[in-house]
Amino acid sequence: MNQSEGVMERITDISQLKEIARQVRLDIIESTFAAGSGHPGGSMSAVEVIVALYYREMNYRPQEPHWPDRDRFILSKGHACPAQYAVLARVGFFPHEELKDLRKLGSILQGHPDMLKTPGLDASTGSLGMGLSYGNGVALAGGIDRKDYRVYVMLGDGEMQEGEIWESAMTAAHRKLDNLCAILDYNKLQIDGFNEDVKGIEPIADKWRSFNWHVVEIDGHDFRQIFDALDEARRTKGKPTIIVSHTIKGRGVSFMEKVAGFHGRCLKPDEMETAREELREPLP
Repeated sequence: MNQSEGVMERITDISQLKEIARQVRLDIIESTFAAGSGHPGGSMSAVEVIVALYYREMNYRPQEPHWPDRDRFILSKGHACPAQYAVLARVGFFPHEELKDLRKLGSILQGHPDMLKTPGLDASTGSLGMGLSYGNGVALAGGIDRKDYRVYVMLGDGEMQEGEIWESAMTAAHRKLDNLCAILDYNKLQIDGFNEDVKGIEPIADKWRSFNWHVVEIDGHDFRQIFDALDEARRTKGKPTIIVSHTIKGRGVSFMEKVAGFHGRCLKPDEMETAREELREPLP
């Protein structure tokens, strides 16, 4: 990507973004395969949203990771970090070759995000439920410091079962944090199976509306819908926004899609060959 005054230039061409998403999915399965462990399923479902944020939406400087005016992205569902790591590498925060050392002792890429080790991370996450609280604090600080940056927090749907999420939702609405945008990666599955079988979270959109959030529902694999939702969030004043992003766990590899077993399991050698073949072309 080209850079202008150090800030990443936006890419809005959807065909380009689809190709980037294809490459990111390959990075996810390759890095978790090399590690022998990891969380590919929920990483694959989040790809388009994370790509849209870093390539089209957010302001940041890869050569200056702590630039005070940058937009922040907090991956509350920290187990999906292989997706964020792949994007951070591709936009220049660290060499792409570092991906092969995912989860290795001493690597800058740990199994869950560690902002003290990985350039480009704005939060250390992994204990589910904490990311939105952290995001509230960052958004509040931005207002106090009179900064224009925006804060994006990606949540998991199993994470909606955590009580801290709803305390944070109340706080964000009470404080009218309109510089805060949460994104729910709603792939309907968690480590133990379907959300509805573990602990149902519906009606999820109505729940957030009742907490006085602005709610937008989209197909989280459709770049145009992602763009429109992010634009709407930016225009919304006086309350925070949540984008309920309907996605497919394991998206892009047929035998991984909608299978809870791939929440925390890397692919086997024979599965890798099939997955690589399926990811030769961008998704429609």
